[in-house]
Amino acid sequence: MTFSVNTNEGALKALQNLNATNMKLQTVQTQINTGLKVASTKDNAATWAIAQILRADVSGLNAARGSIDRALSTLDVAVSAGEAVSDLLIEMKEKAVAAKDPGIDSASRTALNNDFVQLRDQIQAIVRTAEFNGINAVGGPSPAAITAITDSTGSSANQITVAAQDMSLGGTIVTVASDASMTSAAEASSTLNLIEASLDNVNAALSRLGAGAKRLELQKAFTAKLSDALEVGIGNLVDADMAKASATLQAVQVKQQLGLQALSIANQAPGAIISLFQG
Repeated sequence: MTFSVNTNEGALKALQNLNATNMKLQTVQTQINTGLKVASTKDNAATWAIAQILRADVSGLNAARGSIDRALSTLDVAVSAGEAVSDLLIEMKEKAVAAKDPGIDSASRTALNNDFVQLRDQIQAIVRTAEFNGINAVGGPSPAAITAITDSTGSSANQITVAAQDMSLGGTIVTVASDASMTSAAEASSTLNLIEASLDNVNAALSRLGAGAKRLELQKAFTAKLSDALEVGIGNLVDADMAKASATLQAVQVKQQLGLQALSIANQAPGAIISLFQG
């Protein structure tokens, strides 16, 4: 061993070990502070990049879930309107059957027709106002289909579309004309046929809307599960094991104290040279 006052090999080695311990301590403290073993690209570039891609997918799925929720809300409004139309048609049928009776007088038929007209106009009012988020699937000036994105990219290939069911008066579903009336028994009989056909059509349209809503609900549940699975995958990649981090912290703190002690001892070594020159 060479004694030198210019170079203290033992102190240099002790300092190197202490610096390594301090870096390890800093890493463990970062894990404890953030809960992440990969908090930045400097920790593990490949893992961090993969986690970022997965986080982007989760964000896209969150947008898809929002789109599905809006579509479901629009469908709820459309279904409520369709059910109301069906109920009104049932009431209109009652008025038409009563007006068809040849035994009633003209005043009674007029009263029935007045009720019928109010019910008829109410159908038009309902379908015109059955709108959510700017979409009306059952009426209005231009009934629109209900569309929802279902994947993280918003791809049109994976969208779910529920066709519009126009229940406006005089259409292909509600065949009762917007000016229909029952001023005579013959007119009431003709209107009754239209009402019965309209009832069948409306119920079939409601069935289609209900099937679309069911599909959207299934997709919503799947999207939520997929998002959760991705979240777990991200956690497996970047989350720190806090129990392990705690144990490591204790060990590194002890090593730091020992390193400081070793450095202190190494720094005292050159002092032994003085004894060589004492008489």
